[in-house]
Amino acid sequence: MGRRIAATAGLGLALLLSSCGLLSPSGDARPAAPHRASTLPRARPVPTGHGSRTAPDFNGDGHPDLVLDSLLAPAGGHDDDPGIGIVYGSARGLDPATRELLTPARHAAPTAGTVPASFDAETVCDLDRDGFSDLVVTTDPPYDGVGRPPVPVQLLFGSPHGLGPARAVKLRIPDRARFGNEWPDQPVCGDFDGDGAPDLAVTASGPRISYLRGPFTRTGAPKAAGAPVDIPGTALAPTAPLSSSDLDGNGADDLLVRAADPGRRARGRLALGGPRGPVRAGPAAYPPGYATVFGRFTRGARAVTSVTADTDGLLSVGGRPGRIRTGTGGVPTLATGDVDHDGNPDLVVAGRRPVLLSGTANGLSTTARRLPVPRLPGSGRPHATVLALADFDGDHRADLVLLTRRDRTHDKVTVLPGGPSGLAARPAFSFTTADFRAS
Repeated sequence: MGRRIAATAGLGLALLLSSCGLLSPSGDARPAAPHRASTLPRARPVPTGHGSRTAPDFNGDGHPDLVLDSLLAPAGGHDDDPGIGIVYGSARGLDPATRELLTPARHAAPTAGTVPASFDAETVCDLDRDGFSDLVVTTDPPYDGVGRPPVPVQLLFGSPHGLGPARAVKLRIPDRARFGNEWPDQPVCGDFDGDGAPDLAVTASGPRISYLRGPFTRTGAPKAAGAPVDIPGTALAPTAPLSSSDLDGNGADDLLVRAADPGRRARGRLALGGPRGPVRAGPAAYPPGYATVFGRFTRGARAVTSVTADTDGLLSVGGRPGRIRTGTGGVPTLATGDVDHDGNPDLVVAGRRPVLLSGTANGLSTTARRLPVPRLPGSGRPHATVLALADFDGDHRADLVLLTRRDRTHDKVTVLPGGPSGLAARPAFSFTTADFRAS
């Protein structure tokens, strides 16, 4: 968590989707939202699952779940981290009545008797290969600034009853896998050695990572870890939502490495996975931007190409700078998925004015379709962040989950289902994250 943890502030996920992210638009303090009636239905117990290969699926019932980070505090709340919200999936899609709130007090592992003040979702994978997805979080353990800091990364293991019963364990990074005295940061999941078990990559000092081979034990220990690995940059991001992916077709996932921290404009480059992990730099750098995704976006769709979003949502496709202008405004986030089930990947670019670019047999459309943004109280222009673009209801069409926020005091999560004509014009449901604590 680097510099921001050293200042005892939490780091929100601002990777790809953010990324990776995936999960959080900001690490800022969460002021209390005004009093209102709850927008969420009465909570129900989490259904019991038996394990699945779906991701993310914390209760193993075969239906993907949703992670919500950077929750707003309810009316009368404090600036402490309100926690992480989980909305569980069902055969009909996300079910806001089946939800849980994960808080530092109840779910984080204390350090020297001190419970972390921050508790931020980072990435999801099945670290112990038991059929239940696990949540990787970052925290702010006490540190006096002398010597090597403690590891701030913790693991919450899924179960047939979800994440609610879990108490996190600290990720164990062997001394031989650490380098320098910076905080281990920006955990990214992926099968980087191609052996079928999820691994973790975590930043070390300088352009290096601690590469931890899975599977992991329930005490947070990796199967193996060697010396720190050199990488072509200092910041990490997944190459696909919530996990990495194999871009060069060699059976091992690849890692996107950036030259600046998440949320900043930077060039990116791949660290290519292989039997020894992500140790080989990719052949070319991607144009400067805030986020990069990968898919079969060009005509013929035989090869995977990149899309990078720069200022105002200016898109570079396949490394060619500034090919498509979307006018989204603000810091953009990207997500790709097939929203109409036509076999061509579509692209969502979020920001102040989120848009959808449809995939076609001739490649990515240059026509940006504006997506609806909910009305929120307050002044200033709201900003939307992609939380997920995935098939939540099992109809083979990706559904979009957006988090729209204004003034750090008001927000709304909206779910736009995919359909034959693309994303729906109206959300299937919406709610404010403040109600995770209020209800």
